[in-house]
Amino acid sequence: MQWTLGATTRPWHTWTFAEACQAIAEAGYREVAVFSNAGKIPVTAESAPEEIEATAATARAHGLVPSLLLGGPKLDMAWDAAIADHCRLIDAAAALGARWLLNGGTENPAQYEAYQTIMRETAPYAAEKGVTIVLKPHGGIGLTGRDLARVVERVGSPAFRICYDPGNILYYTQGKVRPETDVSDVAEHVAVGIIKDCIVREGQPDVWILPGEGWVDFPRVLGLLHRAGFAGPLYVECLGGSEWDDIKARARRTREWIEGIVEALEP
Repeated sequence: MQWTLGATTRPWHTWTFAEACQAIAEAGYREVAVFSNAGKIPVTAESAPEEIEATAATARAHGLVPSLLLGGPKLDMAWDAAIADHCRLIDAAAALGARWLLNGGTENPAQYEAYQTIMRETAPYAAEKGVTIVLKPHGGIGLTGRDLARVVERVGSPAFRICYDPGNILYYTQGKVRPETDVSDVAEHVAVGIIKDCIVREGQPDVWILPGEGWVDFPRVLGLLHRAGFAGPLYVECLGGSEWDDIKARARRTREWIEGIVEALEP
C-alpha cells in the first residue's frame, strides 16, 4: 500500500523556506506543506505571481511538490471583502500547485456562522481551481471529530473536507478526548492527515515532541482512517528538537516509522 507522506515546514520554522525544503528532501520526503518560515508564510492572498512562482520553484529545485498551503479566511473583514480575499488565497494555492488549502477554523463562537458561510461561498470556487479546503482541529469550531463533522455537513461541499490532527485533539481538549475514539466521528470526511503527537504533563499539553513518544496511538488512528477509506496524504507537522541535524534525523526516523505503520495496514 502506498500513501503519500510529506512534511510541513513547521519543524524548521526558524529557518528560511529554502532551508526547510533542503532538510525535508534530505530526510526522504517528496511533498512539502507550506507553513510559516522565518516569521512569515511565503504564499498568501497578497502574494504577487512572481512570489508564488519563486516559492514553487524553490520546492521543485529540491525535488518537492508544494502540495498543501496553510492559510485561512480573514473573519474580521467585511463580508464581501472576506469572501474576495479567500478567493484570492485559493488562486494563490492553485498557482503554487497545491491541492489542499488548510485552515484552523476559529475559536470565537461569535465567528462560527461567518466562518461556515465563507466556506460555503468559496468552496465551489476552490473546486473550479482544483483545490480542496481542509479544516483541522484547532479548538473552538473544530474541537473534536463530532464538531468537525458538523461543520462539513453545514458547509455541504465536496471541496470542503477535514484534515485530521490527532495531536491537536489531545492538545485542545487537554487530554480529555482521545483521538483513538474521536476519529470515528469524522473519519468519512477526512481527506488529509497530520502526524503530530501530544503529551499532557500536569495539565499542560505539549505537541513539540517526537511522534511515537506521546499519547497518540498512531497505528490505531491510521487503521481506523484506512478502514473508512482514507489513503493519505499525511504530513508530519511536529518533531521536537531545536538543532538542525537533530530535527532532520527526527524527520527521517518519523518517515520510516510511519511508512512501517502504513505498510502493515490490511490491504
